[in-house]
Amino acid sequence: MDFLVIDDDKTFRDATCLLIDNEGHYAEGACSGELGLTQLKEGRFDAVLLDLNLGSENGLDVLEHILKHQPNLPVVMFTAQGSVKNAVEAMRRGAVDFLEKPFAREQFHLVLARVQRFHQLNQNIERLEREVKDSNAQSPEILLDSSTPLMKEVMDTLMRAAKTPASILILGESGTGKSVVARAVHQQSLLANRPFITVSCPSLSRELLESELFGHVKGAFTGALRDHWGKVKAAAGGTLFLDEIGDLPLEIQPKLLRLLQEREYERVGENITRQAEVRIIAATSQDLKKRVAESAFREDLYFRLNVITAEIPPLRQRPGDLIRFAEHYFKHFCALCRRHLEGFSEEASAAVRAYSWPGNLRELRNAIERAVIMAKAARIGLEDLPAELRGQNIPGANGSDADLQVGSLVSMEKLEEAHMRKVLERTPSLAEAAEVLGIDQATLYRKRKKLGLE
Repeated sequence: MDFLVIDDDKTFRDATCLLIDNEGHYAEGACSGELGLTQLKEGRFDAVLLDLNLGSENGLDVLEHILKHQPNLPVVMFTAQGSVKNAVEAMRRGAVDFLEKPFAREQFHLVLARVQRFHQLNQNIERLEREVKDSNAQSPEILLDSSTPLMKEVMDTLMRAAKTPASILILGESGTGKSVVARAVHQQSLLANRPFITVSCPSLSRELLESELFGHVKGAFTGALRDHWGKVKAAAGGTLFLDEIGDLPLEIQPKLLRLLQEREYERVGENITRQAEVRIIAATSQDLKKRVAESAFREDLYFRLNVITAEIPPLRQRPGDLIRFAEHYFKHFCALCRRHLEGFSEEASAAVRAYSWPGNLRELRNAIERAVIMAKAARIGLEDLPAELRGQNIPGANGSDADLQVGSLVSMEKLEEAHMRKVLERTPSLAEAAEVLGIDQATLYRKRKKLGLE
């Protein structure tokens, strides 16, 4: 944790900072309430130790200013003139604890433990608020409760691995919901009540990514104005999710390998080895075997990550889930945008079914959000969908190929041919097409040959 110690007594302030540092935390000092408030605006701190008497300033007034701008920040008050009245007043105004100077090391340890619990509680509340905010749109229950056999097999593998400490590698195209799956694994693990921390590997430069992951000490590089604990520390006791690990710079890969193998790491600019009790889940849309062959990804790191591997099938291989997902997003965005729509027109439903969705769930979500906003009638029409969907040759849309609609007066053979042709277009292999169609590969091969679909 990062502490700010506000006290006009330099000797006491420095001694307190040293005590905090010796406990494995970071501390900065401020000699006045005004300077302390400025430091709080410029940097992020997890807790404040505040003196009740700051010369001409009243610590209780400073306390009110702090909590006005950061109401969830734990503040501990201390003073050389301790009394029940002072303690009660400090707690009434929002302090989490009170220490009388001089305090013993054991007393400080008790207060520190309470502050850590308070901080952890706030982190859990913030995490739950973020999850609840997005839960309606990215509900793991909706997105992962699949009717596709391939997806069921993937989730069965992941749920069996969730209860173990094994590293997990999640593969899949961009937008297939790898982060949703990773969070579901965490929630089903023995660490469900511990932090779930995400690091996006392509989002930062090598230097900033290394600092974001492992942390740094003051002066480690230009702009490192104070000590910083990284995501590894934040994930202590929980899960560290490394998104798009295929883009992890080569220079950082040995440090990650050490974290996986030895459970050890060092902050940037520091020689102190620290222990890390975290569970690693990684995800990528890239072909890691190819990256290894190109010398862009370490082979030993690949093998260390590749303990349990699961590949999330793209949306085009999950036709049974497609309309269910579309309806889920439709309900979510109707509620969010306060629109009372009745559903999709036949043409719009046909377009959603026929499209290959190269952007997967992310593209589907964006398309449905746009359609809900743009809809001019009681139902979402073809004209409300993105241009990519409107430009398809859709059976039954606008009167074209009407004889191929389900329920129309056409032969089963024609209907089967149209369906088979579309499934073959949307699946990368005969094996997966046969699985979607519910027939074996030999039967599919014969039907393709008979219908001239080779």
